[in-house]
Amino acid sequence: MDIKNSNKPFFNDIRAIIQQARQKAYAAVNFGMVEAYWQIGKRIVEEEQHGEARAEYGKQIIKELSKQLSAEFGRGFTEANIWNFRQFYLVFQTEEKLYALRRELTWTHYRLIMRLENPSARDYYMQEAAEQNWSTRALERQINSLYYERLLTSRNKEHVIEEMQEKTASLAQTPHDFIKDPYVLEFLGMPNSSHFRESDLEQAIIDNLKDFILELGKGFAFVARQKRITTETSDFYIDLVFYNYLLKCFVIIDLKTGKLTHQDIGQMDMYVRLFEDRMKTEGDNPTIGLLMCTEKDEIIAHYSVLKESKQLFASKYRLILPTEDELKAELERERNLILEQKGVYETRRAGNE
Repeated sequence: MDIKNSNKPFFNDIRAIIQQARQKAYAAVNFGMVEAYWQIGKRIVEEEQHGEARAEYGKQIIKELSKQLSAEFGRGFTEANIWNFRQFYLVFQTEEKLYALRRELTWTHYRLIMRLENPSARDYYMQEAAEQNWSTRALERQINSLYYERLLTSRNKEHVIEEMQEKTASLAQTPHDFIKDPYVLEFLGMPNSSHFRESDLEQAIIDNLKDFILELGKGFAFVARQKRITTETSDFYIDLVFYNYLLKCFVIIDLKTGKLTHQDIGQMDMYVRLFEDRMKTEGDNPTIGLLMCTEKDEIIAHYSVLKESKQLFASKYRLILPTEDELKAELERERNLILEQKGVYETRRAGNE
């Protein structure tokens, strides 16, 4: 009897137990050091407060501390690192904030997060990085691309629309909690011009599917490309199909290499209706259609079914990683458009009263 082969499932189970134990031990040690760095930062701040009230005194403390710790414990205690410990404590000063830190994250994660000035952004990135198992590289990319701010702009847009329609906002998650504008697709490595075909863009996305799903957000799973839907007389092909298990619905994406047109919107509206009729199963929520284009015409968007639909969305995509100032300017333009729509609505309402 071949014991090795017959007991393979048994050995695999034992191997998995050992691997899980090692991962837990590593995570425990890692977070133990994160807590230690917070405690070091706290002690430094306390010493500064008890000492001379001048900046040179604090610098001297850290310089001497670095020298002594490096001599006894080796690498990892440079002056720059110890300044980071101090900053770490200042960002998460209370015991409650220390206990709120996510054990899944490494010290490198926290070094990236603590540089953010917005407390809400820090909380968001800390939660998402832990729950979505972001690497430090992924976290840095999301921060640099203003992931949180882009998502927040879309959410604010939904809140204004709800106010304009005099509806009470639901506590349940909605598509606006997931759709961003713009999407940043610099990882595709494509030229920032329209001199390529939609099929080239689609292939680049498939080749970089992991990064694309990361940019889409949480809960997305890839289903199909060029999904065929057949009617009695015609065949239609949807560029990309995903399923979001948090929204419990299909998300179909149509890729455009130019400006959004009313024909594009009408086509997507038809795709969504066809998908609802032919593909959606019992228990699924309404299908979402997302048009991804290089440029949007806000007038066309305003006077099309996009304005009222809860299932159709249009977002721009960028093929290079813009600077932080460029992204902030683009998000500010989006906010101004929202405020303009709100102002027009309130003026009309006042005139009707």
